[in-house]
Amino acid sequence: MYIKKIIAATALIGLVIAGIFAYTIYGKFLSPNTAFNNDEAHVYIASDATYQDVKAELGPLLKDEESFDQVAKRKGYISNIKAGHFIIKKGSSNNDIVNSIRSGNIPIKISFNNQERLEDLAGRIGQQLEADSTELISAFKDAEFLKGNGFEEETALSMYLPNTYEFYWNTDAKAYRDKMFSEYKRFWTEERKAKAEAQGLTPNEVYVLASIVQKETAKTDERPRVAGVYLNRLHNGWKLDADPTVIYAVKKEANDFDRVIKRVLYKDLETDSPYNTYKYGGLPPGPIFMPDLSAINAVLNPESHQYYFFVADVSNPGYHLFAKTVAQHNANRQQYINWINKQGINR
Repeated sequence: MYIKKIIAATALIGLVIAGIFAYTIYGKFLSPNTAFNNDEAHVYIASDATYQDVKAELGPLLKDEESFDQVAKRKGYISNIKAGHFIIKKGSSNNDIVNSIRSGNIPIKISFNNQERLEDLAGRIGQQLEADSTELISAFKDAEFLKGNGFEEETALSMYLPNTYEFYWNTDAKAYRDKMFSEYKRFWTEERKAKAEAQGLTPNEVYVLASIVQKETAKTDERPRVAGVYLNRLHNGWKLDADPTVIYAVKKEANDFDRVIKRVLYKDLETDSPYNTYKYGGLPPGPIFMPDLSAINAVLNPESHQYYFFVADVSNPGYHLFAKTVAQHNANRQQYINWINKQGINR
């Protein structure tokens, strides 16, 4: 009888110890340990992050940092840190959190448009990826890469087609550039190349002309007509005489791309720059802006007409009046000059 009591007591103590152990393990591994109210939290872990960096990133999201620390050590995470963008669900346990940040790198959507220069694009992407703008601009301007793929520094912006793309947050600068080049090659199908050739243009030249078209009109439905005007001029050996190229030339000469120029002056037309299409024939050496796909498609599918001139239509804001002759254009232009003078716009 005595022996049975000892056995029973020992078993009971064992059960208590097992229960305490199970409770401890459950509490550390499996009980919820999030301190945020949203459905999920986004965590970004850098490529060179230490475990202390990870703890600093996670700290505000956890109820109990000490229990997370113990679980992370037991699961070997502290010596196997992964970079990337991770999502932690509300109510996640320490075990769930470690699993998420160890193997759940989730792509993000990267968007860009309306960039004037490579430097602007690098700044825009640097706000969305781990790579900073300095690393990105270095990759964008890499002379060996550009030469090997048919670009120069002046035309390099042509490789970047504005859209929304999917990347891992920790994608480095060269990998980002290389993927964008793959997207560029995918965009330029044989059909699009044939359309460019029909206009006497290369893909890079289409991009350059599209940048001028978009700067001329914000109205997407008008872009094929504006593209038709410039193609008429090119095909007949005329200078483009495009005001946006003069504005770009003035800003480039002054190295001041933050400058706002609403009115082109006669003195601006004398700016000695290959981007000044009043002074030099043909297309400028590179794009003056990042055109969107509607402007590129307008150049590939221009409206066929006999217009050679256009000026802003003050009676229909955003649109233009088109003319076939100098006399007709001068009459249209005068109404615009009268209007802009009345508005007091001198620069």
